[in-house]
Amino acid sequence: MATPFHRFGFAVLRHSNRIQCRRKQNIGLLTHRSLHSSPFYRASTRDDDDGNGDGDEGPRKVTNEPYTFNYDSLSSEARHHYDLLSPEEKVEFQKDDQAAYEHFNSPALESELQGLVSQAVYDINQKAPRDRAPPEKIVPGLMAMGEVDEQGSGEDDEFDGDDITSIAHGELEQHREIRDYARIAAWEMPMLSKLAKPFELPSRDKPLRFRYTTYMGETHPAAKKVVLEFCTRDLPNLTEAQRIKLVKLVGVRYNPDADLVKMSCEMFETQAQNKRYLGDLVDTLMAEAKDPTDMFEDVPLDLRHHKPKPTFEFPDKWKLTERRKAQLEANWRQQALREREREETGTLIDGTKVVEQVLEAMSMQAPAKPAMPPPPGARSRQKQLQR
Repeated sequence: MATPFHRFGFAVLRHSNRIQCRRKQNIGLLTHRSLHSSPFYRASTRDDDDGNGDGDEGPRKVTNEPYTFNYDSLSSEARHHYDLLSPEEKVEFQKDDQAAYEHFNSPALESELQGLVSQAVYDINQKAPRDRAPPEKIVPGLMAMGEVDEQGSGEDDEFDGDDITSIAHGELEQHREIRDYARIAAWEMPMLSKLAKPFELPSRDKPLRFRYTTYMGETHPAAKKVVLEFCTRDLPNLTEAQRIKLVKLVGVRYNPDADLVKMSCEMFETQAQNKRYLGDLVDTLMAEAKDPTDMFEDVPLDLRHHKPKPTFEFPDKWKLTERRKAQLEANWRQQALREREREETGTLIDGTKVVEQVLEAMSMQAPAKPAMPPPPGARSRQKQLQR
């Protein structure tokens, strides 16, 4: 583990020698260089590498050569700023550069940095564990079985008898579903009014009518079924002979009473596929009906599959006309007048009074209930108590 930190320390030592010397900031023409990923390079530092790598391996090489100012070793930006300096500022610039060069090449700084790197490596080795055991594989529990356990929940907790029953879980799930639909009805369905369009009757160029079935989000095998209905007389560009041929081709799917052809399809998995199949089937029937090679004139039109339902008409005599209404109102008025006359003369029978009189007469004629004989042995016990 110490090898990466040694390399990091040596890289710090190497790059420390590439730092440009400090300049005075009171020069108006100089601009502060922003943070940049590429450091300043000197010709001496480039020659220090042996050419076998990036130079990060091994300790920093300290040169004992005397300082000499080299104008060509400066970068283009540094040369531009150096040319803008006055002669006195150039001398001060060279002095600062020499001081920095002597400071970074001093043996005292080299030993100090080596000690700091070694101490950092030692501290990291002491804090880091020696032997790292491989992480234990978390076995997913029953609730996370078959799903990607991204949070690492692990196995289920032990059952302590504090959980609800499966029936209660079902009720809770039903309650969640009801709340979900309530939120949809409260927040999402009002927004559908913006997409509402007024109903328009289908035009003549749209004779086909498709019917779908939905189960409000639930999966059902009949949800993919599509039903097609069309009237044979509404199909465009069909003569009467071609229409009769089309009726013979559809067979039992034709209803002669309503002149309606009804077909359905549920062979495919989606409603769009079944609708496309029915549309292609109608195109094929139209092409066959318009084929003049064989018009099926020798084939009779068989309608035995259709069983007409009997229809009953309401008799005209039973219909409530204005004359009949006036006659019924006159009869009701005469009946009310007769009941009022009976009430005044006292001949009107009151059913409540008649029931009360009958009940009173039955209570007076009812015989008295005989006394129940005492149970056997009761007299002997009574005699013993008297003695």
